[in-house]
Amino acid sequence: MLLSRGIKFAAVAATVGLLGSACSSAVSNTADPSGTIVAVGAENEYANVISQIGGKYVQVTAVESNPNTDPHSFEASPSVAQAVSAAQLIVQNGVGYDTYMNKIESASPNSARKVIDVQNLLGLPDSTPNPHLWYSPNTMPAVAKAVASDLGKLRPAHAAYFNARMRTFDSSLQPWYQAIAQFKAAYPGTPVAVTEPVGDYMLQAAGTDILTPFTLQADIMNGVDPSPQDIALENSFFTDHKIKVFVYNQQVTDSLTESFLKLASQNGIPVVGVYETMPVPGYDYQSWMLAEVQAMKKAVSEKISTQKL
Repeated sequence: MLLSRGIKFAAVAATVGLLGSACSSAVSNTADPSGTIVAVGAENEYANVISQIGGKYVQVTAVESNPNTDPHSFEASPSVAQAVSAAQLIVQNGVGYDTYMNKIESASPNSARKVIDVQNLLGLPDSTPNPHLWYSPNTMPAVAKAVASDLGKLRPAHAAYFNARMRTFDSSLQPWYQAIAQFKAAYPGTPVAVTEPVGDYMLQAAGTDILTPFTLQADIMNGVDPSPQDIALENSFFTDHKIKVFVYNQQVTDSLTESFLKLASQNGIPVVGVYETMPVPGYDYQSWMLAEVQAMKKAVSEKISTQKL
């Protein structure tokens, strides 16, 4: 999903005229101190946080928002290009995950546009091996702070409103943090296997022991055939009952990951599905993250699988 996402920058060349007109519209809106702020989140979890901070003063679009599709096959369409070019505030992941955003932004330059690249915000190098930054407990508070700051610069009269909503958002993360801490204390060093590193940051925060070698995780993530040695090792985690939970990317499966799921079922290993985009409706960012930890707890304590939220 990082190197091999295969994102197609579809028909963007045909939208140059649209980009120009949308850019002009965005500049006009920026000049209006009372107008609604047009914002875009490259992934819907970021769009959700923008919405929570901006409230009634923002109009937010999420580019990637369908948890039932493979993010690898995402196509940046002309309508996506137009939405991004018109945005006054953008939040994107970085780490090579959503490079199509950079292409659209370059095609529609706007000096007034504010872009929050989460990789840069967190000071992470391009070589960061796991791009799923939203699963780290440290990520969204930093994003929320940056969003509140940029919204306040775009609409100074409402800065206090944005800052108050940021503080509310930070407080609302506490149940997730508490659930992580409780899991870590109750089930220290829980051995788990994974397909991709989608939920690794959260699993690490919860004190689990991820047995799957990162070489296999990276190969599956990037659409590369894993080595026979790594596959055999992963298989042994199920047949030898070395793991308590199998965590897999619910949005991206193939014959190999399906074989792992089958082994988990045959050997009584509970399964937890994780997502790359926030499942909707019914969730916001913080309730989604909390639900993933709760699913892990059910898997370990009750051997209950949660393949879909």
